Amino acid sequence: MSAFPRVIPVLLVSDGYLVKPVKFHGDKYIGDPINAVRIFNEKQVDELVICDIDSSVKGAGVNYSLIEEIASEAFMPVGYGGGVSSAAEAQRITGIGIEKVILNSAAFNRPEAIGEISAALGSSSTVVSVDAKKRLTGGWDTYSQRGKKKLGMTPAEAARLAQEHGAGEIIVSAIDRESTFSGYDLKLVTAVSEAVTVPVIALGGASGYADFAPALEAGASAVAAGSMFVLNGKHRAVLITYPTPDQIRALKS
Repeated sequence: MSAFPRVIPVLLVSDGYLVKPVKFHGDKYIGDPINAVRIFNEKQVDELVICDIDSSVKGAGVNYSLIEEIASEAFMPVGYGGGVSSAAEAQRITGIGIEKVILNSAAFNRPEAIGEISAALGSSSTVVSVDAKKRLTGGWDTYSQRGKKKLGMTPAEAARLAQEHGAGEIIVSAIDRESTFSGYDLKLVTAVSEAVTVPVIALGGASGYADFAPALEAGASAVAAGSMFVLNGKHRAVLITYPTPDQIRALKS
């Protein structure tokens, strides 16, 4: 286990470009993902997640050329999600140099795929993303297909299902907090963290470093963010940032 909390930038890619949606809608063009990886190298990021958000929705499959470019540039461990549905695909991805494979649609369309990939790669390299949206009546629904398909289970149930089938880590993403800079959904983080024994990564809504500690206190093992690491100011200008080692160490205290 890391001596300090894991702080993970999440880059979203569509049609080969770096984008940033809001609440899973309206992709804002950010730039070249490879250039972003190079900047994060310079900032000595410990871990990075890259998701091709249209692979499953459009049925395009895994973007191996993008993965090869990323693996050749990244100096840090990288997790990749987007269109992965089989152990063979997962092994090809890790063979290129990616450390973790992230599942969403495939994990819930055919949960057995989680076990097959976990058996091939090991549970620590098998991650499932649980995308949740708050209900008006309370609680949350879980979705796949980029928030388009309701799964008929709570995020806690989805996380337990993923763990039972072999996932070694869960990303819990608050759809209605994405790119809102309104802070993590701490109750959601707690609900999922209490449902499983594997590490949980909180994602969705971070506005600044002050949001990290409450998410960790709510039960997350790590914190992730997209917009706050690539956008800046009220006009959301593109500016890639990352906390200093001292700022990360301070989260431990």
